[in-house]
Amino acid sequence: MTLPFSVHDAAAVDSHIGRRIREERIKRGMSQSELAQRIGITYQQAHKYERGVNRTSASRLLQIASILEVEISELLPSSRVVHTPVPLGRQELELVRNFVRIGSEQRRQLVCQLVRTLAQDTEEA
Repeated sequence: MTLPFSVHDAAAVDSHIGRRIREERIKRGMSQSELAQRIGITYQQAHKYERGVNRTSASRLLQIASILEVEISELLPSSRVVHTPVPLGRQELELVRNFVRIGSEQRRQLVCQLVRTLAQDTEEA
């Protein structure tokens, strides 16, 4: 069996898992405090999990995946990716969360057009 990372990359895996937990939590509009409370840990411990400072045990990861309503595999690195190329910040994650809540396909297209236009204006400035 080939692992998608070497033993020396364990910290990178912990960071990846923490980043994925954070992304999924923010997508659901859940605070770190709320996640911590539902798990039964302190806010500080949840913060350390998300930063990858503390390793998340398998049982804790299963609990977190259940609370976030995702498959545990969605929090783990795949055999192809250990690092997320561009870490998403709070604004990006909130944008995604709100975008998927737009029910109308026509309105989604308008939002995409607006964002493209704003991005082009920024490049031209």
